[in-house]
Amino acid sequence: MSRRDIVTAIPTSFRPDGALDVDGSREIFRYVARSGNEGAFVLGTTGEFPAVDDDEFRTLVSMAVDELSGHLRVIAHVGQPSAYEAVRRVRVARELGVTEFAALTPYYLPATEEAVYDYFTQVADAVGDGSLYVYVYPKRSGIPVSPALLARLAELPAVVGAKVSELSLDELAAYRAVVPDDFVLYTGADRELVAAGESGAQGVVSGVSSVLPKPFRDLARAADGDDADALARAQAAVDDVVAVIGGDMARMKAAYRIMGVADGVCRMALAAPDDAALAEIERVVATYR
Repeated sequence: MSRRDIVTAIPTSFRPDGALDVDGSREIFRYVARSGNEGAFVLGTTGEFPAVDDDEFRTLVSMAVDELSGHLRVIAHVGQPSAYEAVRRVRVARELGVTEFAALTPYYLPATEEAVYDYFTQVADAVGDGSLYVYVYPKRSGIPVSPALLARLAELPAVVGAKVSELSLDELAAYRAVVPDDFVLYTGADRELVAAGESGAQGVVSGVSSVLPKPFRDLARAADGDDADALARAQAAVDDVVAVIGGDMARMKAAYRIMGVADGVCRMALAAPDDAALAEIERVVATYR
């Protein structure tokens, strides 16, 4: 049986005036805790981390530990433009009991490979005896990570894996070829749980699974079986859900409203779904919840 972790990337709920919706965010954590998924990715891209300040970071990570521990692994994202800021967030999360971390590469300004290596060296030192995942997302960060650089990062004591977003399966396979066998690779492509596994990944970090986890659980089970028709049906269900909700946090929050989980909105400049999109969200919620 292959390892096919489903790590749920969790949205953050905000009020219409932009303030953090603490109660709504807590209800989302509680909903995700019942998903049966293997892990939770807290305050990553789906959590709108660039728009969350230090006090809110502490509040949300503390809440995640309280609500999710015992149900799913908690991976706290701490990536920031500088190692100084990322290390500060590692220290806060460690104080709150987090042992698994992810860090996006430094972003906004260009960075050489040596600068990126130095950044992760400092973050890994702060993580100490915890575990750190390198978050590779060049389409958002502007910073590529070559296979050679990832191989170097994999030698840092705390670095145990990488989350790879919006790169091809061939690029994922190129990473697999240069890292140790026990190095964990997660794809950020929701629908590629099975396909990425064939390229050497151990699972997916999925925002869509925070809303509708059942199709993803069904796909993981079908992939471990020998029924090709069941696998095709399960993949089609995941494809349907991802096509409607995708990596769109505004659509995820619309789904939460439809399900009565939380009534929050996005803080960042994301367009709300129109009537046609809402109708499709209602359809997939009714079909796959």
